[in-house]
Amino acid sequence: MRPAVIAATGLYTPPDSISNAELVEAFNAYVANFNAANAAAIAAGSVEPLQPSSAEFIEKASGIKSRYVVAKPGILDPELMRPVIPERPNDQISILAEIAVKAAEQALERWGKPRERIGAVLCACSNMQRAYPAMAVEVQDALGIGGFGFDINVACSSATFGIKTAADFIATGSADAVLMVNPEICSGHLNFRDRDSHFIFGDVATAVIVERADEARDGWAILGTRLKTQFSNNIRNNSGFLNRAWPEGRDLADKLFVQQGRKVFKEVVPMVSEMIIDHAGELGIDPHGLKRMWLHQANINMNEIIGRKVLGRDPTPQENVIILDSYANTSSAGSIIAFHKNSDDLAQGDLGLICSFGAGYSAGTVFVQKR
Repeated sequence: MRPAVIAATGLYTPPDSISNAELVEAFNAYVANFNAANAAAIAAGSVEPLQPSSAEFIEKASGIKSRYVVAKPGILDPELMRPVIPERPNDQISILAEIAVKAAEQALERWGKPRERIGAVLCACSNMQRAYPAMAVEVQDALGIGGFGFDINVACSSATFGIKTAADFIATGSADAVLMVNPEICSGHLNFRDRDSHFIFGDVATAVIVERADEARDGWAILGTRLKTQFSNNIRNNSGFLNRAWPEGRDLADKLFVQQGRKVFKEVVPMVSEMIIDHAGELGIDPHGLKRMWLHQANINMNEIIGRKVLGRDPTPQENVIILDSYANTSSAGSIIAFHKNSDDLAQGDLGLICSFGAGYSAGTVFVQKR
Protein backbone atom coordinates (compact mmCIF):
# COMPACT_ATOMS: atom_id res chain seq x y z
CA MET A 1 0.00 0.00 0.00
CA ARG A 2 1.47 3.33 -1.09
CA PRO A 3 0.93 6.45 1.07
CA ALA A 4 -0.41 9.61 -0.55
CA VAL A 5 0.04 13.34 -0.11
CA ILE A 6 -1.94 16.42 -1.03
CA ALA A 7 0.61 17.91 -3.40
CA ALA A 8 -1.15 21.05 -4.65
CA THR A 9 -4.44 22.94 -4.64
CA GLY A 10 -6.12 25.50 -6.88
CA LEU A 11 -8.93 28.03 -6.52
CA TYR A 12 -11.13 29.89 -8.99
CA THR A 13 -13.16 32.75 -7.54
CA PRO A 14 -15.78 34.46 -9.78
CA PRO A 15 -15.16 38.19 -10.26
CA ASP A 16 -18.55 39.36 -8.94
CA SER A 17 -19.52 39.47 -5.28
CA ILE A 18 -22.88 40.22 -3.67
CA SER A 19 -22.97 41.84 -0.24
CA ASN A 20 -25.67 41.11 2.32
CA ALA A 21 -26.98 44.63 1.83
CA GLU A 22 -27.38 44.12 -1.93
CA LEU A 23 -29.08 40.77 -1.45
CA VAL A 24 -31.44 42.14 1.18
CA GLU A 25 -32.39 45.12 -0.99
CA ALA A 26 -33.51 42.80 -3.80
CA PHE A 27 -35.25 40.38 -1.42
CA ASN A 28 -37.14 43.12 0.41
CA ALA A 29 -38.25 44.66 -2.90
CA TYR A 30 -39.69 41.27 -3.84
CA VAL A 31 -41.41 41.01 -0.44
CA ALA A 32 -42.94 44.48 -0.81
CA ASN A 33 -44.21 43.68 -4.31
CA PHE A 34 -45.68 40.35 -3.16
CA ASN A 35 -47.43 41.83 -0.14
CA ALA A 36 -48.83 44.70 -2.22
CA ALA A 37 -50.12 42.36 -4.93
CA ASN A 38 -51.76 40.13 -2.32
CA ALA A 39 -52.97 42.83 0.05
CA ALA A 40 -56.63 41.81 -0.09
CA ALA A 41 -55.88 38.12 0.51
CA ILE A 42 -53.50 39.00 3.32
CA ALA A 43 -56.17 41.20 4.95
CA ALA A 44 -58.67 38.35 4.63
CA GLY A 45 -56.25 35.94 6.27
CA SER A 46 -56.05 33.55 3.32
CA VAL A 47 -52.43 34.45 2.47
CA GLU A 48 -49.57 34.92 4.88
CA PRO A 49 -47.58 38.11 4.35
CA LEU A 50 -43.89 37.69 3.61
CA GLN A 51 -41.40 39.05 6.13
CA PRO A 52 -38.43 41.21 5.11
CA SER A 53 -34.83 40.22 5.73
CA SER A 54 -31.86 42.23 6.99
CA ALA A 55 -28.09 42.18 6.67
CA GLU A 56 -27.82 41.98 10.46
CA PHE A 57 -30.07 38.90 10.59
CA ILE A 58 -28.00 37.14 7.93
CA GLU A 59 -24.66 37.77 9.61
CA LYS A 60 -25.92 36.79 13.05
CA ALA A 61 -27.54 33.59 11.77
CA SER A 62 -24.65 32.43 9.60
CA GLY A 63 -21.54 34.58 9.81
CA ILE A 64 -21.88 35.35 6.10
CA LYS A 65 -21.21 38.91 4.91
CA SER A 66 -20.98 38.39 1.14
CA ARG A 67 -20.71 35.72 -1.55
CA TYR A 68 -19.19 35.33 -5.02
CA VAL A 69 -21.46 34.41 -7.92
CA VAL A 70 -21.01 33.63 -11.62
CA ALA A 71 -24.08 35.64 -12.74
CA LYS A 72 -24.95 38.60 -10.52
CA PRO A 73 -27.56 40.78 -12.29
CA GLY A 74 -30.45 38.29 -12.41
CA ILE A 75 -30.08 37.40 -8.74
CA LEU A 76 -30.57 41.05 -7.76
CA ASP A 77 -33.53 41.60 -10.09
CA PRO A 78 -36.72 41.31 -7.93
CA GLU A 79 -38.60 40.08 -10.99
CA LEU A 80 -36.14 37.20 -11.58
CA MET A 81 -34.10 36.47 -8.44
CA ARG A 82 -32.04 33.76 -10.10
CA PRO A 83 -28.78 33.62 -12.01
CA VAL A 84 -29.15 34.01 -15.78
CA ILE A 85 -26.67 31.67 -17.48
CA PRO A 86 -27.14 31.24 -21.23
CA GLU A 87 -27.24 27.68 -22.53
CA ARG A 88 -24.11 26.67 -24.40
CA PRO A 89 -23.93 24.49 -27.52
CA ASN A 90 -22.61 20.97 -27.09
CA ASP A 91 -19.37 21.80 -28.89
CA GLN A 92 -18.52 24.47 -26.27
CA ILE A 93 -17.19 23.68 -22.81
CA SER A 94 -19.92 23.73 -20.18
CA ILE A 95 -19.74 26.40 -17.49
CA LEU A 96 -19.23 23.92 -14.63
CA ALA A 97 -16.32 22.30 -16.46
CA GLU A 98 -14.94 25.72 -17.37
CA ILE A 99 -14.58 26.92 -13.78
CA ALA A 100 -13.24 23.51 -12.76
CA VAL A 101 -10.54 23.79 -15.42
CA LYS A 102 -9.56 27.25 -14.15
CA ALA A 103 -9.05 25.90 -10.63
CA ALA A 104 -7.25 22.84 -12.00
CA GLU A 105 -4.85 24.94 -14.07
CA GLN A 106 -3.78 26.81 -10.95
CA ALA A 107 -3.27 23.54 -9.05
CA LEU A 108 -1.22 22.10 -11.92
CA GLU A 109 0.94 25.24 -12.03
CA ARG A 110 1.57 25.05 -8.29
CA TRP A 111 2.35 21.34 -8.61
CA GLY A 112 4.97 22.08 -11.26
CA LYS A 113 4.99 18.66 -12.91
CA PRO A 114 3.77 17.50 -16.34
CA ARG A 115 0.01 17.01 -16.39
CA GLU A 116 0.56 13.74 -18.24
CA ARG A 117 1.45 12.25 -14.86
CA ILE A 118 -2.16 12.61 -13.73
CA GLY A 119 -3.82 9.21 -14.05
CA ALA A 120 -7.37 10.04 -12.98
CA VAL A 121 -9.72 13.02 -12.78
CA LEU A 122 -12.54 13.18 -10.24
CA CYS A 123 -15.29 15.80 -10.30
CA ALA A 124 -16.69 15.89 -6.77
CA CYS A 125 -19.46 18.42 -6.16
CA SER A 126 -23.05 18.88 -5.03
CA ASN A 127 -24.90 19.64 -8.23
CA MET A 128 -23.80 18.26 -11.56
CA GLN A 129 -24.80 20.31 -14.57
CA ARG A 130 -26.10 17.21 -16.33
CA ALA A 131 -26.35 13.46 -15.94
CA TYR A 132 -23.83 12.62 -18.68
CA PRO A 133 -21.27 12.84 -20.20
CA ALA A 134 -19.55 13.01 -16.82
CA MET A 135 -18.23 16.44 -15.90
CA ALA A 136 -14.94 14.81 -14.90
CA VAL A 137 -14.48 13.41 -18.39
CA GLU A 138 -15.14 16.85 -19.92
CA VAL A 139 -12.57 18.42 -17.58
CA GLN A 140 -10.12 15.61 -18.40
CA ASP A 141 -10.54 16.31 -22.11
CA ALA A 142 -10.19 20.09 -21.70
CA LEU A 143 -6.94 19.64 -19.78
CA GLY A 144 -5.53 17.05 -22.18
CA ILE A 145 -5.13 14.42 -19.46
CA GLY A 146 -5.21 10.68 -20.09
CA GLY A 147 -6.35 7.89 -17.80
CA PHE A 148 -9.96 7.93 -16.61
CA GLY A 149 -12.45 10.20 -14.90
CA PHE A 150 -15.81 10.06 -13.18
CA ASP A 151 -18.16 12.15 -11.04
CA ILE A 152 -18.81 11.92 -7.31
CA ASN A 153 -21.83 13.51 -5.61
CA VAL A 154 -22.06 13.36 -1.84
CA ALA A 155 -23.35 16.91 -1.44
CA CYS A 156 -21.18 19.11 0.80
CA SER A 157 -18.92 16.16 1.69
CA SER A 158 -17.98 15.46 -1.93
CA ALA A 159 -14.42 16.84 -1.62
CA THR A 160 -13.39 14.68 1.33
CA PHE A 161 -14.97 11.66 -0.32
CA GLY A 162 -12.95 12.60 -3.41
CA ILE A 163 -9.70 12.90 -1.45
CA LYS A 164 -10.21 9.48 0.08
CA THR A 165 -11.01 7.99 -3.33
CA ALA A 166 -7.86 9.57 -4.77
CA ALA A 167 -5.75 8.30 -1.85
CA ASP A 168 -7.19 4.81 -2.34
CA PHE A 169 -6.26 4.91 -6.04
CA ILE A 170 -2.71 5.87 -5.03
CA ALA A 171 -2.58 3.10 -2.41
CA THR A 172 -3.66 0.37 -4.83
CA GLY A 173 -1.52 1.55 -7.74
CA SER A 174 -4.48 2.55 -9.92
CA ALA A 175 -2.85 5.96 -10.41
CA ASP A 176 0.31 7.77 -9.35
CA ALA A 177 -1.41 11.16 -9.21
CA VAL A 178 -5.09 12.14 -9.16
CA LEU A 179 -6.73 15.48 -9.90
CA MET A 180 -9.95 16.23 -8.05
CA VAL A 181 -12.05 19.30 -8.92
CA ASN A 182 -14.97 20.80 -7.01
CA PRO A 183 -16.92 23.23 -9.22
CA GLU A 184 -19.88 24.63 -7.31
CA ILE A 185 -22.45 26.96 -8.87
CA CYS A 186 -24.66 26.83 -5.82
CA SER A 187 -26.60 29.94 -6.83
CA GLY A 188 -28.30 27.78 -9.45
CA HIS A 189 -30.13 25.64 -6.88
CA LEU A 190 -30.85 28.36 -4.31
CA ASN A 191 -34.32 29.83 -3.82
CA PHE A 192 -33.55 33.55 -3.52
CA ARG A 193 -37.17 34.17 -2.47
CA ASP A 194 -36.89 32.08 0.71
CA ARG A 195 -36.03 34.28 3.69
CA ASP A 196 -34.49 31.41 5.66
CA SER A 197 -32.02 30.39 2.96
CA HIS A 198 -31.69 33.10 0.29
CA PHE A 199 -28.30 34.17 1.67
CA ILE A 200 -26.61 30.80 2.22
CA PHE A 201 -24.70 29.89 -0.93
CA GLY A 202 -22.00 31.23 -3.23
CA ASP A 203 -20.18 30.03 -6.36
CA VAL A 204 -16.55 28.90 -6.68
CA ALA A 205 -14.32 26.08 -7.93
CA THR A 206 -11.43 24.33 -6.20
CA ALA A 207 -8.95 21.67 -7.23
CA VAL A 208 -6.70 19.22 -5.37
CA ILE A 209 -3.85 17.07 -6.66
CA VAL A 210 -3.18 13.91 -4.66
CA GLU A 211 0.13 12.20 -5.41
CA ARG A 212 2.06 9.13 -4.25
CA ALA A 213 4.29 10.15 -1.37
CA ASP A 214 7.57 8.79 -2.73
CA GLU A 215 7.28 11.05 -5.80
CA ALA A 216 6.11 14.21 -3.99
CA ARG A 217 8.56 16.98 -3.20
CA ASP A 218 6.59 18.40 -0.29
CA GLY A 219 2.90 18.91 0.45
CA TRP A 220 0.73 17.33 3.13
CA ALA A 221 0.94 13.64 4.05
CA ILE A 222 -2.50 12.04 4.31
CA LEU A 223 -2.42 10.25 7.67
CA GLY A 224 -5.92 8.82 7.52
CA THR A 225 -9.33 9.26 5.95
CA ARG A 226 -12.77 8.31 7.19
CA LEU A 227 -16.23 8.63 5.64
CA LYS A 228 -19.70 8.43 7.16
CA THR A 229 -23.24 8.60 5.83
CA GLN A 230 -26.55 8.57 7.66
CA PHE A 231 -29.83 9.12 5.83
CA SER A 232 -31.74 12.30 6.61
CA ASN A 233 -34.42 14.34 4.84
CA ASN A 234 -33.43 17.52 6.67
CA ILE A 235 -31.42 18.82 3.69
CA ARG A 236 -32.77 18.08 0.23
CA ASN A 237 -32.56 19.08 -3.40
CA ASN A 238 -35.22 17.29 -5.45
CA SER A 239 -34.24 18.65 -8.85
CA GLY A 240 -33.79 15.97 -11.48
CA PHE A 241 -34.85 14.61 -14.84
CA LEU A 242 -37.95 12.93 -13.38
CA ASN A 243 -39.42 16.33 -12.48
CA ARG A 244 -40.82 16.49 -16.03
CA ALA A 245 -42.87 13.37 -15.31
CA TRP A 246 -44.91 15.00 -12.55
CA PRO A 247 -48.51 16.05 -13.37
CA GLU A 248 -49.04 19.58 -14.60
CA GLY A 249 -49.58 22.26 -12.02
CA ARG A 250 -47.07 21.04 -9.43
CA ASP A 251 -45.24 23.73 -7.47
CA LEU A 252 -41.55 23.30 -8.28
CA ALA A 253 -40.25 25.48 -5.43
CA ASP A 254 -39.29 22.41 -3.41
CA LYS A 255 -37.11 21.23 -6.30
CA LEU A 256 -34.57 23.79 -5.16
CA PHE A 257 -32.48 23.63 -1.98
CA VAL A 258 -34.53 23.15 1.19
CA GLN A 259 -33.44 22.42 4.73
CA GLN A 260 -34.65 22.30 8.31
CA GLY A 261 -31.78 24.30 9.72
CA ARG A 262 -32.35 23.82 13.43
CA LYS A 263 -32.59 20.04 13.09
CA VAL A 264 -29.45 19.98 10.95
CA PHE A 265 -27.55 21.99 13.54
CA LYS A 266 -28.72 19.82 16.42
CA GLU A 267 -27.94 16.52 14.71
CA VAL A 268 -24.83 17.23 12.63
CA VAL A 269 -22.67 19.03 15.21
CA PRO A 270 -22.44 16.10 17.67
CA MET A 271 -22.15 13.55 14.85
CA VAL A 272 -19.19 15.34 13.28
CA SER A 273 -17.49 16.20 16.58
CA GLU A 274 -17.60 12.57 17.74
CA MET A 275 -16.40 11.34 14.34
CA ILE A 276 -13.36 13.63 14.42
CA ILE A 277 -12.37 12.69 17.97
CA ASP A 278 -12.89 8.96 17.34
CA HIS A 279 -10.91 9.02 14.09
CA ALA A 280 -8.08 10.95 15.76
CA GLY A 281 -7.94 8.34 18.51
CA GLU A 282 -7.77 5.54 15.98
CA LEU A 283 -4.78 7.25 14.34
CA GLY A 284 -3.06 7.95 17.67
CA ILE A 285 -3.49 11.71 17.23
CA ASP A 286 -4.28 14.02 20.14
CA PRO A 287 -7.00 16.28 18.69
CA HIS A 288 -6.03 18.99 21.18
CA GLY A 289 -2.72 19.23 19.34
CA LEU A 290 -4.13 20.07 15.92
CA LYS A 291 -2.53 23.21 14.56
CA ARG A 292 -5.34 23.94 12.14
CA MET A 293 -8.83 22.81 11.17
CA TRP A 294 -10.27 23.41 7.74
CA LEU A 295 -13.93 22.62 8.32
CA HIS A 296 -16.88 22.74 5.95
CA GLN A 297 -17.98 26.35 5.64
CA ALA A 298 -21.74 26.32 6.19
CA ASN A 299 -22.34 28.21 9.42
CA ILE A 300 -19.91 29.95 11.74
CA ASN A 301 -21.78 28.80 14.84
CA MET A 302 -21.50 25.15 13.84
CA ASN A 303 -17.77 25.52 13.19
CA GLU A 304 -17.14 27.27 16.50
CA ILE A 305 -18.90 24.54 18.47
CA ILE A 306 -17.16 21.71 16.59
CA GLY A 307 -13.81 23.46 17.05
CA ARG A 308 -14.44 23.83 20.78
CA LYS A 309 -15.39 20.16 21.18
CA VAL A 310 -12.37 18.93 19.20
CA LEU A 311 -9.72 21.17 20.76
CA GLY A 312 -11.22 21.14 24.26
CA ARG A 313 -11.15 24.95 24.39
CA ASP A 314 -12.10 27.98 22.34
CA PRO A 315 -10.08 27.81 19.10
CA THR A 316 -8.25 30.86 17.80
CA PRO A 317 -9.11 32.22 14.34
CA GLN A 318 -5.78 30.81 13.13
CA GLU A 319 -6.69 27.31 14.37
CA ASN A 320 -10.28 27.19 13.13
CA VAL A 321 -10.23 28.84 9.70
CA ILE A 322 -13.34 30.73 8.59
CA ILE A 323 -13.71 31.92 4.99
CA LEU A 324 -17.51 31.81 4.73
CA ASP A 325 -17.75 35.46 5.71
CA SER A 326 -16.69 36.40 2.16
CA TYR A 327 -17.43 33.18 0.24
CA ALA A 328 -20.61 31.98 2.02
CA ASN A 329 -21.42 28.27 1.84
CA THR A 330 -19.77 26.87 -1.28
CA SER A 331 -20.78 23.28 -0.52
CA SER A 332 -17.99 20.78 -1.24
CA ALA A 333 -15.45 23.51 -2.00
CA GLY A 334 -15.60 25.28 1.36
CA SER A 335 -13.08 23.24 3.33
CA ILE A 336 -10.74 23.22 0.30
CA ILE A 337 -10.89 27.02 -0.01
CA ALA A 338 -9.99 27.25 3.68
CA PHE A 339 -7.09 24.82 3.19
CA HIS A 340 -5.87 26.48 0.01
CA LYS A 341 -5.80 29.98 1.51
CA ASN A 342 -4.59 29.07 5.00
CA SER A 343 -2.03 26.26 4.98
CA ASP A 344 1.24 27.56 3.50
CA ASP A 345 2.31 29.19 6.76
CA LEU A 346 2.41 26.00 8.84
CA ALA A 347 5.69 24.27 9.71
CA GLN A 348 6.97 20.81 8.88
CA GLY A 349 5.37 18.26 11.18
CA ASP A 350 2.28 20.35 11.98
CA LEU A 351 -0.99 18.41 12.08
CA GLY A 352 -4.24 19.54 10.50
CA LEU A 353 -7.73 18.34 9.69
CA ILE A 354 -9.82 18.76 6.54
CA CYS A 355 -13.42 17.95 7.41
CA SER A 356 -16.70 18.22 5.55
CA PHE A 357 -20.30 17.51 6.46
CA GLY A 358 -23.68 18.08 4.90
CA ALA A 359 -26.71 16.58 3.21
CA GLY A 360 -27.15 12.87 3.37
CA TYR A 361 -26.18 13.21 6.15
CA SER A 362 -22.60 12.77 5.03
CA ALA A 363 -19.26 13.55 6.64
CA GLY A 364 -15.58 13.04 5.84
CA THR A 365 -12.38 13.53 7.83
CA VAL A 366 -8.87 13.79 6.37
CA PHE A 367 -6.01 14.14 8.86
CA VAL A 368 -2.87 15.59 7.29
CA GLN A 369 0.68 16.47 8.33
CA LYS A 370 2.96 19.08 6.76
CA ARG A 371 5.97 17.45 5.11
